[in-house]
Amino acid sequence: MAISRHGKICSFCGTPGGPGTDLPLVGGLGAQVCSTCVDDFHALLHDENQLAGARGSSPWDTMSDADLLATLPRIIASAEQNAAFAQEWVGLLRGRAISWAEIGRALGVSRQAAWERFAKKSGDSSATA
Repeated sequence: MAISRHGKICSFCGTPGGPGTDLPLVGGLGAQVCSTCVDDFHALLHDENQLAGARGSSPWDTMSDADLLATLPRIIASAEQNAAFAQEWVGLLRGRAISWAEIGRALGVSRQAAWERFAKKSGDSSATA
């Protein structure tokens, strides 16, 4: 199974990017970051005044209720993207013949719990829990 950045969003700003778009994405382990956010973070990290301000508060501290509500769909989209990445990762493991017992141990759950969470969604019924 190939894991791709196609159809993904930036985990920080929620902007769609990756192959087929004008916005490159980089990252790993589920988190993707667009070039715009990389540039913004780089500028922040190299400006002592901005960095001090960022350390003192969180972005949501100054957001209005409307801004918080408007951001919620992007947070959910990022969470769903990470859940889909976990599904792809388990598919990658299963493609390498890693057992459900090993996957369960890695997750700190039983093989049955791992199978119930991931096999039905991927269509992998090659092994029962």
